[in-house]
Amino acid sequence: MANTKELKNRIQSVQETKKITNAMYLIASTKMRKAKGDLDRTRPYFNALRREIKRIFRTVSDIENRYFYPADGSPLPEGTYGVLVITADKGLAGAYNMNVIKQALQLMNDRPDVRLFVVGEYGRQFFARRHIPIEQSFLYTAQNPTLERARDISACMLDMFNEGKLSKIYVIYTDMKNSMTEDAICTRLVPFHRAHFLSDEDEELAASLDFAPSVEAVLDNVMYSYVGGFIYSALVDSFCSEQNARMNAMSAAGQNADGILTDLSVQYNQVRQAAITNEITEVSAGAKAQRQKHDREAWSL
Repeated sequence: MANTKELKNRIQSVQETKKITNAMYLIASTKMRKAKGDLDRTRPYFNALRREIKRIFRTVSDIENRYFYPADGSPLPEGTYGVLVITADKGLAGAYNMNVIKQALQLMNDRPDVRLFVVGEYGRQFFARRHIPIEQSFLYTAQNPTLERARDISACMLDMFNEGKLSKIYVIYTDMKNSMTEDAICTRLVPFHRAHFLSDEDEELAASLDFAPSVEAVLDNVMYSYVGGFIYSALVDSFCSEQNARMNAMSAAGQNADGILTDLSVQYNQVRQAAITNEITEVSAGAKAQRQKHDREAWSL
């Protein structure tokens, strides 16, 4: 069994670790609130874009566009998939990163012809260690998602889609449903199904529109903004999920530290009590030996 000095050092070490986990919990909480605020402030703009796309389809329902499945419902020819994988820059967030990577590996197993686009140092290092080729690694920190960066990612992938190098674009990210639930999602970004924008809601959107120079040019321009907005929301949602996962992980680590400290305190008290008992026993035994010595000397006289 460890002595009191070793136990005191272990208790001090666990207490220092607990301070770090508590600090990381508070930092993650602050970052998550800020990111959610940024997303809430930009969401009305992208909702407005979605309504405008609805209005376009309500005005010209049979429009053909490369970003949408054909109006007659016929399937698109198969080709290379572009997959944007959004991970964190570091770990200490539970299973957050691995859940996203598992979704990417599953898609790659189902569809070998895949080009990877990665955001986040964790994902870059994971694929590099396994010698899985990455088409492009966006060297943006996952800690600071911005609309400008989302537009750069969108433009890069859409340009390849327009050139025919990609037949479909997927985004794999983490969606935070609430503080206790978050799911890794693999969603097809383009081409869209028309039903995605054709609903029975907002009947007032059916008013006629005039398009200049053409409805195709207007739709192409709007789609770049819409896809950029979707990627931005995925980046922010992933960042919020990462911070939420880190908060949960640090909270669990703090609770584990409390349990370890309780056990160590019990052990420390037991060892200390044993040492005190041993000292008392030694003093008592010494005193008894001295009395017996004095008694023998008295009898000898």
